[in-house]
Amino acid sequence: MNYPGVVDDLRLVEEFLNTVDERTFRRHGETHAGGESLGGQQALDDWLADHGLPRGTGLEEAITLRTALRKVLSGEGTTESFPLRLRFTPGRGLGLTAQDRIVEIVAHAVATGSWARVKLCAAQDCRWAFYDTSKSGGGRWCAMNVCGNRAKTRAYRRRHTDGQPSPAVSTHIIDVAD
Repeated sequence: MNYPGVVDDLRLVEEFLNTVDERTFRRHGETHAGGESLGGQQALDDWLADHGLPRGTGLEEAITLRTALRKVLSGEGTTESFPLRLRFTPGRGLGLTAQDRIVEIVAHAVATGSWARVKLCAAQDCRWAFYDTSKSGGGRWCAMNVCGNRAKTRAYRRRHTDGQPSPAVSTHIIDVAD
């Protein structure tokens, strides 16, 4: 996705978080088939190369970081166990591994306050990571026209099938005697 005015770095973190697709909802009669994009070391190496990141991060390390960041966004965890490490590469000098680059981006986003706009979709059958571009920063869904619409439709149906009258309908009964 393209967000005007948003640093490309957070887009990289968003894409990293979405290398696991937990979406299980049905749309237009078809069930979304989620899955794992990082199914092996080669898949991780390809993803890193596609995103201009250095190879050398282990698959288990990457998945552990991704899981920890998703838990943080869900309010269930911390990233205390992910310190930055400088690595020396002959001919290139000091640098960060791909995992460390992602941790650095997150740390910078936390420091500048922009991390608060990186969220997981509130729909339990979605959980897609997204950058909240709403003016107030109160966005809850990755896409209003999909997840937001489904949540609002469910709430509407729940209100109307539980026998609850619409707030616009008067519930006063007037007893008129002849």
